[in-house]
Amino acid sequence: MRDRVNQIHTNESWQKNLAVLIEHQRLRSFPMMLEAFLSTLCFFDTILLLTYKKSLRPILVHPSDPAEQSDTLRQYINHSYVLDPLFHAIKDTASPGIVRLADIMPDSFKSTEYYQTCYQNFGLVDEINLLIRLDDEVTCAITLGRKASLESISRTELNALQEFHPVISALMRQFWQTQSDEFLQYGRSDGPMKRALRTFASGVLTQREREITDLILRGFSSQAIADHLTISVGTVKVHRKNIHARLNTSTQAEIFTQFINHLNHLEEHH
Repeated sequence: MRDRVNQIHTNESWQKNLAVLIEHQRLRSFPMMLEAFLSTLCFFDTILLLTYKKSLRPILVHPSDPAEQSDTLRQYINHSYVLDPLFHAIKDTASPGIVRLADIMPDSFKSTEYYQTCYQNFGLVDEINLLIRLDDEVTCAITLGRKASLESISRTELNALQEFHPVISALMRQFWQTQSDEFLQYGRSDGPMKRALRTFASGVLTQREREITDLILRGFSSQAIADHLTISVGTVKVHRKNIHARLNTSTQAEIFTQFINHLNHLEEHH
């Protein structure tokens, strides 16, 4: 398989590299060829191809080799994705295009338990996502990760990704039309996750307090929550105090632990 990747070279014209990619658009090798093509447009340390389909948890398309799938990635796919700013952007029908995590993450994202226990372990300083609508129910995210050695993506690289996004989108849709059954057969229902979100602390917190709890776990500060819900910061602080009192918690980490325990209980009985 790696020999095929070598058909794409950084010193070739983009037309020749694109031609190689087109040849593979309906083949199982397409994601690997796409990785090679993208590497001629910008630098990155990691790449993920994930699809987000209504009623299913994220489905990993690339890398397909289990040896290249970290424990952190498995943790993300199993349950942590529900607190990912990108997941929420997709759920809120974000427009196709190039999206950097830095542009969509809440103001207190790095203080969240999701960041501390999951995302931070990816070791990235910049995350660039190519969002592609594959059909009415499925969105694909091609996630390019950059670690400290590369620093943040340059304007030139972003422009190159923007320029080729329409072509990559068209080819990705062709790939999905022919190969989707191969991936969807392994799709896992997000039913327990949806029930966990819907029922967590439902007998303890008010509807407004549960709304605020969700925003706290996603990384919204009190000011951001106030802006989001059009209420005063003082009201948010009162709600936060009541939430901790009713859940018998004192930190966001303890709320997160309770949520995960609730989810695990539902999955055991699914």
